This record gives sequence, structure tokens and C-alpha cells, in this order.
Amino acid sequence: MTDNNIIVNAGGFEFSFTENEISAIDVLSYKPDAFCLLHNQKTISGEIISSKDKAYKVEIDGERFQVQIKSQLDQILDNMGLNKPKVSKIKSIKAPMPGLVIEINVEEGQTVSENDKILILEAMKMENVIKIPHEAVVKKINIVKGQAVDKGQILIELE
Repeated sequence: MTDNNIIVNAGGFEFSFTENEISAIDVLSYKPDAFCLLHNQKTISGEIISSKDKAYKVEIDGERFQVQIKSQLDQILDNMGLNKPKVSKIKSIKAPMPGLVIEINVEEGQTVSENDKILILEAMKMENVIKIPHEAVVKKINIVKGQAVDKGQILIELE
């Protein structure tokens, strides 16, 4: 990130523009959501299909693009991790359905990271991998391999 740059994510690509580069582009609006960009004797016409906050769906030459604009403040918040959705910290892993514990992949006292596989629960002849939604420490394991469990039963306690 360079000071005062604007980051634009469009179609899976990221572009960075300085304030001088942005001010060199002439933008004309000829109907409510239609625009025309003029830069270096080139013209690009398009239409804003939808917008929410700093995210836009635009159509240019018949192609649609998802575009997100990030100011310097947005970039700082991203770097600090403050724009990530909040995940509430759970205190226990509960059985989402009745089943049979066929594998336990953690030990008490172990630190686990987000999306680590905690255990495998077999239900209706299907193996269901149970993952942790956030970083935590395994406080207590309340089950053993081969044990049948009920829906909602606390399998593992977390700190």
C-alpha cells in the first residue's frame, strides 16, 4: 500500500491508483447509472447495475464485473484485520447430529487453528468432519473413539 492510493478489485484483479492518476480521468454521467470514462484519448462506456457501500456491479461492453473500491482507511483496516467478519468464540464443540465418533484429531491442552479438523462423526453411513471455526485451546475431551453420541451432546470443551 502506498500513501493515498486507492485500491480497486475488479473481476478478481487488484489495481492501485494514485490520486493524480484518478484526477487525470474525466468521468461523464449521461443518465442516472451510466458513465463514460475519458483517459489518454480513449473512451470507456459503462453502466452501474447495482451498488452497496463501496461494492459495485458494473457492465462494460456487455461484460459484467464485480468492483470494490478501497480507500486508504479501508486498506489500513484490512491490514489490521478489522474488516474481517466477527466470529463469536464458542466454548464447546457439540454433536450436530446423533452418530458414532470414529476419529479424534486433538488432545487436551492442544492449540488448534481455524478450520483444523477436530474429529470425525459417522452418521447415517456418512463421515462428517467437524472443524473448529476459530483458534482455541482444547480444554477437555468428553468422548472416546467408538462412542455413540446424541445431537447437541458436548464433545469437546474449549478455552
